[in-house]
Amino acid sequence: MPQDPLGLLARMNAMSLMLITPEFYRIRRIRKQGVGRIDHGHSRFAIEPEYMNVDGLKVRFATDRQSGKPTVLFLSPLPQSILCYDAVWSQLSGEADLIAVDLPGFGGSEGQSEHMTFAKQSAFLERFIELMGLTDVHIIAPDVAMPVALHYTIYCNHKAKSLMIGDGPGIFPSHDGSLIRKITKSGFWRFMVRLNGAKTFIAGATQLGYLHYSPKAAEMDDYVRSYAGRIGQVTKYFKHYAVGCQDLTDKIETLTVPVQVFWGDEDGFLSAKNAAELDRRLLNSHVHIFENCGHFCYQDKSDEFASLVRRWIER
Repeated sequence: MPQDPLGLLARMNAMSLMLITPEFYRIRRIRKQGVGRIDHGHSRFAIEPEYMNVDGLKVRFATDRQSGKPTVLFLSPLPQSILCYDAVWSQLSGEADLIAVDLPGFGGSEGQSEHMTFAKQSAFLERFIELMGLTDVHIIAPDVAMPVALHYTIYCNHKAKSLMIGDGPGIFPSHDGSLIRKITKSGFWRFMVRLNGAKTFIAGATQLGYLHYSPKAAEMDDYVRSYAGRIGQVTKYFKHYAVGCQDLTDKIETLTVPVQVFWGDEDGFLSAKNAAELDRRLLNSHVHIFENCGHFCYQDKSDEFASLVRRWIER
């Protein structure tokens, strides 16, 4: 029998958490049978990660460079890595100049607790884009990468041509699910996340985040290795959530680049109501809601997501 990268204990711990998470019962009723189980089929990724040094940090990234094509930069979400974009990446290959990077402390990139603020992450993004020599970049930033892209474009000497953001924290008021409220507002719950470790964290996200997609074994193994022993520092990101969101809220109406907001209508972590609030506050924005879709919409609806990217950069 193929080995489960998460293991039985982590799955049991995650299920215990789901039983006190109201959103889980709705997600469980509507998701496809078998979703969340590991896909042990053969895996060959279109994304081929490599490493570079950015001011002393070993940073994992990937490229599919296409001279003369629009530049698209994917930023890693949590608790995943740039491998989560593989299906979208393969569809866009040859049509765009593709780059992806694991942000410091996330995925396969080095990073410490000191990097777990929106400001530190956006400073890294500014430096990475400078080192790569990128201009007129379409930045795709779901989940924890969303506030990083916003902060970068508002506060830094940015090179962004547009943003595609969604499914993440951004501005107040924020319509948070029960798990996000717990982990951002309670030191006790952050301690419990640290105590249970990376495998339980990933197992819980898998149970709550998908309606259609089942992660591949090699993909899940990468997530486990990426966060093993450092899920505690990731909780610092949530500790600074309120301060970071306030910084964005104060300046969001000064952001002038075009923004494509996207959201899964059945997001169990952050309500799709956030998309409407962002659209109301942004000067130049469009909204796309993925129907019958969970939190990780770039995988749950990968074909539709790739089409959205294609239409957006052609616009």
